[in-house]
Amino acid sequence: MKLTISTWLQNLGIACSIASFFTLFFRISDFAWVTKSVYYIPVFFVILFLLGLVIAEDVRKVFKKMFWYEKRQEQRPIWQVGIGFIFFLAQIGVVMVFSTGLTHLKLGGMPLFFVIAFMNAFIMTVIYEEIFFRKERAKTTVNNSK
Repeated sequence: MKLTISTWLQNLGIACSIASFFTLFFRISDFAWVTKSVYYIPVFFVILFLLGLVIAEDVRKVFKKMFWYEKRQEQRPIWQVGIGFIFFLAQIGVVMVFSTGLTHLKLGGMPLFFVIAFMNAFIMTVIYEEIFFRKERAKTTVNNSK
């Protein structure tokens, strides 16, 4: 099974999100002892990240089926939302696990790391589309001009 760089990056984002949120849930529960750190990296996070890499491809396929991605006439909007959401969740998860000190800063009542993660996810989605989906745009432009 050959993974493209695009799919590989999506799988990394999904695995990071899964590992971050499970580590966070365990950290705030009575099982906080599970999240012991070595050099500021929770061992539980590393284990879950590796397990997340194994199941990330299946998670992507389930979401594609759930949102009828293949059946849509125009796949681009749902694709952009999905990629943006992966980037957004990965950033929030990393901040909540590795930099909890940043979660206290607020901007008009909204935690600042949410605002920055949203802006970063938007910019990263645009950059990601420019890098990986240039060919598809060129094909649709050629087809529309005929």
